[in-house]
Amino acid sequence: MTLIDIGNTTACVYKNEHLKRIELKDFSPSSFKEKVFYISVNANFSVLPSNFINLEPFFSLDTSYIGLGVDRIASCYYIDTGVIVDAGSAITIDLMKNKKHLGGFILPGIESYLNAYKNISCRLNYDLNTTLDLGSLPNSTKDAISYGIISSIVTCIKEFAKDETIYLTGGDSSFLNQFFKNAINEKNLVFQGMQKLIKDLNL
Repeated sequence: MTLIDIGNTTACVYKNEHLKRIELKDFSPSSFKEKVFYISVNANFSVLPSNFINLEPFFSLDTSYIGLGVDRIASCYYIDTGVIVDAGSAITIDLMKNKKHLGGFILPGIESYLNAYKNISCRLNYDLNTTLDLGSLPNSTKDAISYGIISSIVTCIKEFAKDETIYLTGGDSSFLNQFFKNAINEKNLVFQGMQKLIKDLNL
């Protein structure tokens, strides 16, 4: 079974429990000859070959949220209760309680934060310090930027999640996982939701 999640910057292909990320400029749907189940938040890929089956119309999620993206729906579909954090080009945070989606919000992704600093001034053009200790006060511009980014993301999620289990997914999930005690790193959560739907509806 081939599953594809088409996002804003990459297409993630999940097959035989292996995940491959493809830059959209290199993504060629016609190269897939087998049956493909997919979801897409990218309007540029609204028309795909006939062997591509769009799962979005099949999802049903109990929510009053208007405009919830299908990638978020897929992740929430898999989790009955907990906070789902998808840390990609944007960071989405959603709360599920007894199979009901209660709401959520969106933060910029880490790369977007870094670009925002760079756009303020070329003097703020730094890579993220991924070994930063949030328990220590920054003493360099690079650490100050990194602290501002990481602390704002982590604090926001912690305050929202409270005592709920946090399920982390997305490209930056492994990095963020170290800052939470009650987190589970589920890198393939979107695809687990897609697989559950396929099984539930016998597609």
